[in-house]
Amino acid sequence: MTTTGFDYVITRTLEAPVEQVWAAWTRADRYAQWANAEEVVLDVRPGGAWSSVMVIPGGTRVPLSGRYTEVVENKRLVIGMNVPGREELAIMTLDLAADGDQTRITLSQTLGSVEERDQSEFGSNMLLDGLTAFLSAA
Repeated sequence: MTTTGFDYVITRTLEAPVEQVWAAWTRADRYAQWANAEEVVLDVRPGGAWSSVMVIPGGTRVPLSGRYTEVVENKRLVIGMNVPGREELAIMTLDLAADGDQTRITLSQTLGSVEERDQSEFGSNMLLDGLTAFLSAA
């Protein structure tokens, strides 16, 4: 895991209990709905594999895969993603904190360049926008 580089941290408060937010990230049927993903497979356990095909605006399909490196139910997911041309996983940490019927979610990553960081931060904000809309419709 990269320990030096270019970081980002995004924190939001979601209008849903932590169990509902956890299920949205860890159940394939729910994840597919809010993340604009198809062919979602989630084996949510340390070392478990995940894969999906993201459908980005314009219809481009982007296959993604990786594995979970840490799983603490309703609290933390550390998700590694395979990146073409890199041997090590790109790691994203997702932390959840319950606050009654709300959940504070924090996404963070350390990347190797400003461009990678900016692209990943943009993508993470898009994911959180989709998650927020999904939870408000539930």
